[in-house]
Amino acid sequence: MKKILLVIVLLASTIATAQTTVTGKVTDQSNVPIPGVNIAVQGQAVGTVTDFDGLFTLTTDIKPPFTINISVVGFDSQTVEITSSGQEVNVVLKEGTELDEVVVSASRTPERIFESPVTVERFGIKQVKNTPSADFYGGLENLKGVDINTNSLTFKSINTRGFASFANTRFMQLVDGMDNSAPALNFPLGNLLGMVETDVQSVEILPGAASALYGANAFNGILFMRSKTPFDHQGISAYIKGGVTSQEAAGDNEYKDFGIRIAHKFSDKFAAKVNFGYLKGTDWFATNREDKFNRGLTRAATDYDGINVYGDEVSTNIRDASGLAIIPDVEVSRTGYDEVNLTNYNAESVKADWGLYFRPWATDFEIQYVGKVGTGNTIYQGANRYNIKNFFLQQHKLEIKNNNFFVRGYVTEDKSGDSYDMVFTGININRDWKSDQEWFGDYIATYATIELTGNPQGLTTQQKHDAARAAADTGRYLPGTPEFEEAFNRITSNPDLSTGSRFADNSKIYHADANYNFSHLWDAVEIQVGGSARRYELNSFGTIYTDTDGPIDYSEFGVYTQAQKQLELSSSLELKLTGSIRYDKSELFDGFFSPRLSAGFTLNDNHNFRASFQTGFRNPTTQDLYIGLDVGRAVLVGSAFDNPGRYSRTYPVSNDGQSQGQPSQITQTGEAAYFNSYLASSVQAFAESGNPNDLEVGNSSLAQPEQVTSVEVGYRGKVNKVIIDASAYYNKYQDFLANETVIAPLYGSVDADGNGQVDSDPQAFGALANGDFQAYQTYTNSDLDINSYGAAISLSTKILNGFDLDANYTWARLDFDVTQNPDFRTQFNTPEHKVKVSFGKTDLFKNFGFNTSWRWSDNFFWEASFGDGEVPAYHVVDAQLNYTIPSLKSTFKLGATNLLQDEYFTAFGTGFIGSQYFLSWTINNL
Repeated sequence: MKKILLVIVLLASTIATAQTTVTGKVTDQSNVPIPGVNIAVQGQAVGTVTDFDGLFTLTTDIKPPFTINISVVGFDSQTVEITSSGQEVNVVLKEGTELDEVVVSASRTPERIFESPVTVERFGIKQVKNTPSADFYGGLENLKGVDINTNSLTFKSINTRGFASFANTRFMQLVDGMDNSAPALNFPLGNLLGMVETDVQSVEILPGAASALYGANAFNGILFMRSKTPFDHQGISAYIKGGVTSQEAAGDNEYKDFGIRIAHKFSDKFAAKVNFGYLKGTDWFATNREDKFNRGLTRAATDYDGINVYGDEVSTNIRDASGLAIIPDVEVSRTGYDEVNLTNYNAESVKADWGLYFRPWATDFEIQYVGKVGTGNTIYQGANRYNIKNFFLQQHKLEIKNNNFFVRGYVTEDKSGDSYDMVFTGININRDWKSDQEWFGDYIATYATIELTGNPQGLTTQQKHDAARAAADTGRYLPGTPEFEEAFNRITSNPDLSTGSRFADNSKIYHADANYNFSHLWDAVEIQVGGSARRYELNSFGTIYTDTDGPIDYSEFGVYTQAQKQLELSSSLELKLTGSIRYDKSELFDGFFSPRLSAGFTLNDNHNFRASFQTGFRNPTTQDLYIGLDVGRAVLVGSAFDNPGRYSRTYPVSNDGQSQGQPSQITQTGEAAYFNSYLASSVQAFAESGNPNDLEVGNSSLAQPEQVTSVEVGYRGKVNKVIIDASAYYNKYQDFLANETVIAPLYGSVDADGNGQVDSDPQAFGALANGDFQAYQTYTNSDLDINSYGAAISLSTKILNGFDLDANYTWARLDFDVTQNPDFRTQFNTPEHKVKVSFGKTDLFKNFGFNTSWRWSDNFFWEASFGDGEVPAYHVVDAQLNYTIPSLKSTFKLGATNLLQDEYFTAFGTGFIGSQYFLSWTINNL
């Protein structure tokens, strides 16, 4: 027994003596502690970070001598030789520049942003802490070339280089390598399944085509969000924010946001973390009652259709409906409900994520499992306005990686919860009370009675219509009454859009990708190879897609390679060449190759010139392919080869149509949109002129993948004390994917012989004249030339003894002749000119700093399936003051967005964006 105890003591002594401990402190040149500095053993996956006081303790079983690297973004790195255990290291770091920041997105390998072969924007820990926006995600709007369209307080859509919508399928968002798009929607819901602010390591935005490395959806750009690893960033950090949102329509409402991060390194082999975030507030009210079709109509008009009024989409020609000559030949719409009566504007976000990280050999080889869940309430604007209520999204990832490779697989699943379409809620509350036929019948009867009795009261035409509407609306469900509430609850829980408004969904995406970097095997050239595979499982139970008979499955895959070589041409000139190519194949389409070539010239380590030729492609999205949705004014029908025939609907035929030998009902499939339709604009021209020669064949082609070729040049450098980053690009699109509006007659032939010329078919002409037709929105490709081009420049410097001044300008232009193809919608949706300026100082005096930002956006025309309209120019000022108390390891921030209270909107149909005032307390955020 004594021998056993002696062995244990000796073993413990051996283990203890094998441990090497290094302590120290890191400060800046003003002797101010720097928290969050990475302390890493060179060549090993062993390290720690400094705490709030700049202090660190590094414990490792590696025996001296060895070297530690000391680095943090914004400062020049240092290395220190460790010669003995117990060594104390005190380091003063010299402040660096933005050019020294390291990015990984541009080439899938770490490199200085200064040497990146393409344009890239970075938002790091320093920018997160100093942003005057209410959260880090909103702070991205201050980067050059970046657009953020605000759909809701909890849903912001990021885009670069135009062609934006809230369903932004041309822009990819990756969180620790996972695409966090909702499978049913095919685009990310802002930061719903994103990151908690205290866990943000860095954010990078890669504008423009990047399909060569990242595949089909990397068409307009990619947002990369990287979280902190628990091996380097340990402990508990948290924040709490409180304040108010202020809007003229909604008043002042309480706003709160809370987040916590808990991370612990149990040993050099195992670490874990968990994050939780909660936000609750009141959304921006949408109360625009102007005419949706820019006709200048008011509620008094017979055919009024308000932007944020729903139910008035239902209309009919009352003379055609009655067949009476005394009834005026006008279109009359039902009385709608304001959006404010169809939602409570509850904005809420609850999200959590957790991770287990295992390094079996205490090296850079790591196995990790990450889980994410998110739920909440928000407003989404697509073809209609939707209340996204209790929407649930989850992801689970398993990844194996080291510094040279990764292999990961993950699954994304969404559940629609209690989400519903607000437009159909208004339509079907009306119908629940009184059918369309009854309502228009009452309207016509009242108008006819006035005419038949000789109009004894001498009413004007407008007064006759007012009386007819009042009679038809008698007994209508009024908001706030028990009858209204019962109908509302019944309809929003019913997924049948003919009588309800709920949309149901439980779709999934299964994804796997891998990458290997061979640079550690040879020095001649850095070569990477990789690939990805994805499978979609669409399951909306027939409420969004044509999947009434079961889920729709399809898959795609891609492989790529990249070679990069850096050449030293002279002592002051370096050339960096990069070439990439990728092949992608969807089971629904032919495969595509996407090459990319770039060159970067570095002169005197202060000036870098870059040029690139890039290509990209985009497969039609899940909705482009398989949607089958009646949104009131039109039916959306996707263009997968087997989809149009999957959508069908039975329509009543008018009395005139029946008198001309047609049945009382006709069943039409979505194939009519693609094989027997007119262009909607030509039908409008025919209605005004009565001349069949004005009609044009629609017959949209089935969608194919779209392609882009992009040429870009740029410069990064430092001139005196000013850091400059400038770029210019030209994009040329082929087979551009967009929507086309067509009209399909219920009977008759548009182009029976397929020669592209309108048939002289009296039946088809009669169907148009009788109102026996259906409007469709198709998903198709343009054969026209669509190009875009633009430029951006940013300037960054320090003035007045250390104040940070940043300014940038972005110019974007669409080259497309709308007049030649009025039915084709590019949805460029981007201002031509944008200017952004920020000014602040992190240490105005001890422990106190501030930051302000000003943004100006030019006016532009927004077009989308919900509606088209002008977005006026606007300018916004955000500001924040912050005070740090080192003894509490805390930072307090007082901030305001839209400080000037000049309300604005970024897209047609949304609520006006008001002001947000907040006070936050952040603890131990390293």
